[in-house]
Amino acid sequence: GRALLVLLLSATVSLLGGLIFGYELGIISGALLQLQTDFELSCFKQEVLVSAVLIGALLASLAGGILIDRHGRRRAILVSSLVLLVGSLILTLARSFTVLVVGRTTVGFAISVSSMACCIYVSEMVAAHQRGLLVSLYEAGITVGILLSYALNYIFADLEEGWRYMFGLAIAPTAMQFLSILFLPVNPVKLSSWDSDCQKGLIPLQDREDRAAAKREPYQEKHYSFLDLFRTRDNMRRRTLVGLGLVLFQQFTGQPNVLGYASKIFHSVGFQSNSSAILASVGLGAVKVVATLVAMALADKAGRRVLLMAGCVVMAISVTTIGLSSRMAPLAMARDCNAATGPNASHGLTQHPLTPLLPQSAVSPIPPASGAVKNRAGPGFAATRSLTKVFASTQSKEVVPDSSLTQKRFLVGQSKKGVLESTGPPLSAAPWAQHTVLNWITLLSMMAFVSAFSIGFGPMTWLVLSEIYPAGIRGRAFAFCNSFNWAANLLISLSFLDLIDAIGFSWMFLLYGLMGVMAVAFIYLFVPETKGQSLEEIDQQFSRKR
Repeated sequence: GRALLVLLLSATVSLLGGLIFGYELGIISGALLQLQTDFELSCFKQEVLVSAVLIGALLASLAGGILIDRHGRRRAILVSSLVLLVGSLILTLARSFTVLVVGRTTVGFAISVSSMACCIYVSEMVAAHQRGLLVSLYEAGITVGILLSYALNYIFADLEEGWRYMFGLAIAPTAMQFLSILFLPVNPVKLSSWDSDCQKGLIPLQDREDRAAAKREPYQEKHYSFLDLFRTRDNMRRRTLVGLGLVLFQQFTGQPNVLGYASKIFHSVGFQSNSSAILASVGLGAVKVVATLVAMALADKAGRRVLLMAGCVVMAISVTTIGLSSRMAPLAMARDCNAATGPNASHGLTQHPLTPLLPQSAVSPIPPASGAVKNRAGPGFAATRSLTKVFASTQSKEVVPDSSLTQKRFLVGQSKKGVLESTGPPLSAAPWAQHTVLNWITLLSMMAFVSAFSIGFGPMTWLVLSEIYPAGIRGRAFAFCNSFNWAANLLISLSFLDLIDAIGFSWMFLLYGLMGVMAVAFIYLFVPETKGQSLEEIDQQFSRKR
């Protein structure tokens, strides 16, 4: 009975941790639409507000590892929950732009620490044959959180100061997570042997065979300094290579940018109605949910290596297909920003901050019958787009382009006038309509990419990272790799438009395909299979192997 309770509570903590992360990613999309008029935000201020979360998360990546290792995983989650509650209250009660920035920075710090601590804590709490399922549950929670935030964006879109409710509702799942973890046992880090670990509840769900093996060969807890990550001691350098390789390839295969074209591709295959953008977000969200559930089911059966390699192969084929088809049916690009100039500024079809390149009207004009206003009072175009993508995609969390809210605001602002500016080719000359078969191939390729990422790199990267390091340095090692994840994401996002200008859209995606092939080779050569093994067995396997 106690084992079942611990299992359920571990699953709850993992799911709620992911849900909060996803919710905070998605909610800014709707809030920013109201904030830019309520606070008369310029493009620069919008960029600052969106990137505040990134600053907080980067700080957490640098400092959070020490907190997790020195004070324990459970305490780190409790502290991050309290910090998140404070951040949510600050945002809910904010009366100035400065307070908003402080609130978002606080939230960014909290969810970054929580994301690292949850994965490590759950991986250590459960038996080897359940670890893949429960750690992957975090990824499923993120997807649900993103979709939930989009639904609430839509509900509160027309409510005066609706953004306060959007930010405030994060308090509910945070409080639930805080209460759930209070009932879980403390996860001791510094214990001398497996035998005492079992007695003190570190691994309460391990079966009898595990305990018998543990008593026969006591596992000595070792102490490590941060610099040991780069030394040959216990083969730590190879573990660091595996961790960094996974997080860097996760970004360099193009996932921060591919979803930016979702609305564009949905429009290209004929979804021209008012509900088209909602279809794009919900449709891709549903695909991601299903794929993540498949990954959860297979993580402990097929294994981490198999899912990572299979996902990479499909991703490489998908982006290569998108690259080849776009050579025959190129996409237009829009790269401007029009800030709201006052409380009466038209919202129109506002660029969604988490949907980097693609307000609907910049893609494919809506037929006159729908009365579309081609206005783009969008959040900061370049840095905002890049920085939000950095945040939105970090930890492998893709953000499906939202449009339920932009669509609703669009209908409210129909009677107002606006201008559409674009540096791309004239919209009327868009060649997409002439390539129906290619359009559908591109659409299916993108859905395949989302599915493959959600089965492979999405959940598996963080599962492997929570397994391959010794307990004494696991928190710092995880945080170190996580900071590279953010940095790579920033690099990919900031250089994306410049690279497209330099080498073209199709070559950019063909380059992503090449990176996917290299990722398969890297995983085959360096990443070990860890399914069905206890964390101590994985550690001993790494220590022995050169």
